[in-house]
Amino acid sequence: MPPPIVLLTNPMEAGVEQALSLQFELRHAPATDADTLRAMARDAQYIVVRAPLPGDLFAAAPALRGVVRHGAGLDMIPVDKASDQGVAVANVPAVNARSVAEYAMGQMLSLARQLPEMEDLLRAGQWNAPRAAAEHLPDLHGKTVAIVGLGAIGRALAGMCSAGFGMRVLGVRRSTATAGDPIPCTSLAEALRQADFLVLACPLTDATRHLVDADALAHAKRGLFIVNVARGAVIDTPALIAALESGQVAGAALDVFETQPLPCASRLRELPRVRLTPHLAGITRDSMQRMSASVAEQLLQMQAGHLPRHLCNPEAESAIRAHWARLGS
Repeated sequence: MPPPIVLLTNPMEAGVEQALSLQFELRHAPATDADTLRAMARDAQYIVVRAPLPGDLFAAAPALRGVVRHGAGLDMIPVDKASDQGVAVANVPAVNARSVAEYAMGQMLSLARQLPEMEDLLRAGQWNAPRAAAEHLPDLHGKTVAIVGLGAIGRALAGMCSAGFGMRVLGVRRSTATAGDPIPCTSLAEALRQADFLVLACPLTDATRHLVDADALAHAKRGLFIVNVARGAVIDTPALIAALESGQVAGAALDVFETQPLPCASRLRELPRVRLTPHLAGITRDSMQRMSASVAEQLLQMQAGHLPRHLCNPEAESAIRAHWARLGS
């Protein structure tokens, strides 16, 4: 009997792939456009997701048993379409949270101290100019950071900011704060009035789409620094560009964008004091190994007939079990 097929939209950690290849046939997608993924999923039993899946993929992949997000966010997977077909959806929550938090912390330091700009001046032969400019730049200690989203990433970052740098931390989240929570929470509007730094670490939902818009930015403390490790659409991009150009926002570090890859013509590429990275905040050697290992564990669980550890569509359990039974497991 041939081994089950696992479609990888993008590679996983090499050692984990090697171990999985002993029990599965791994197929790497040569591209991540909808047509390619739809065609390659036709015979697959599982998909490891690091690129958006088209909604009609599931109806066209009758052998598909489960998809596992190589990461935490589910916006790349049309979960309702998977549930309709009895396909299990799993993710890998929290394992790269500290990696993302470290990235955000590093970008806060970079923005505050203008480290790339200082290096550029030095490399251009200037010594005194960057030293003089540094006299006008802030410490992080004693400043206020507002963190939108207090999941694993937000809480890891809050600890770094508070315990590591002596910053005042304000949380902004959808749910009501619990008694004894060490992170004081407030509304976004109130947080923006006080914050020197705004870090976005929330999921993209209907409620958070363009959460940071022109009105929010207009009422923020002038000179705000923004770090976005959430999703690009949490910020209204034209509003951010306008706020950067006016100086209302002093700088921004963006790892995610409303359109990915970031278009070559984007104004963001031209603005000073804007840090741009291609959705890599959670990607390190260590986090990749952890994420890949958790993905592999859940593939093996499903192949053994068990629901994955981090099932994300438990409401579809009956449909999943019925679909698996039809497939002969």
